[in-house]
Amino acid sequence: MLAAVSCSLLGVYVVFRRMAFVGDAMAHTALPGLVIAHAQGWSLFAGALASNAVTAGGIAALSGGPLRRRGLREDTAIGVVFTAMLALGILLMSLRRSFLDFTHLLFGSILGVGTIDLVLLGAVSIIVILCLALLHKELELSSYDPVYAEQIGIRTRLLRLLLLGLLALAVVSGIRVVGVILTSALLVTPAATAALLARRLLPLMVIATAIGTGSMFLGLLLSFPLALAPGACVVLLCAATFIVAWAWRRFR
Repeated sequence: MLAAVSCSLLGVYVVFRRMAFVGDAMAHTALPGLVIAHAQGWSLFAGALASNAVTAGGIAALSGGPLRRRGLREDTAIGVVFTAMLALGILLMSLRRSFLDFTHLLFGSILGVGTIDLVLLGAVSIIVILCLALLHKELELSSYDPVYAEQIGIRTRLLRLLLLGLLALAVVSGIRVVGVILTSALLVTPAATAALLARRLLPLMVIATAIGTGSMFLGLLLSFPLALAPGACVVLLCAATFIVAWAWRRFR
């Protein structure tokens, strides 16, 4: 549920800024760091965070966002970094001569979350909430109208880098629960569902967080007696909530 809080809150900005591809890239590009950390017996959290830091830095270096004319377009930069880091992760997995050791990295392992992981998840949630609370006005304006925000003195590029860093933290927190493949769904689906039910930013955040944490709780609750994959149950519940909200919005 701590992972769901971080991902759902940031997911609102991911949807608002049309950065869904960034969230997907962050989730998958954590693979090289996870593989190296797992092979060396290091912290998976630190390995994934280091890998995502490289991804965020690469995206920021290759592109400058809508206000910068030099450099690649952001979607192109994301595609280049995304595919390169994912290929590196697969290469490192192949060097281990066994893919069975890494299935929990791809699909998550709720039983692998220990006390230290819970402390780190809590710290990530606190950092995300504090940053979004302190910079709410600046993030909201730069998301809605980055040109005007730049003209009145808001450092939109710095805010963009901060948002990428927070996304890296949120993705790392979700990987331990639902894995590399499904983490992007925690960022996008609750926020996309909330966007069908509300228009203002704060209600969007509240609804997205409620959907994310509720799906996480019910998904884990159902997966145990039914012997199903926990991460898949969580994501499917998020998707089912989206379908219900879409149908209600469609036929209202």
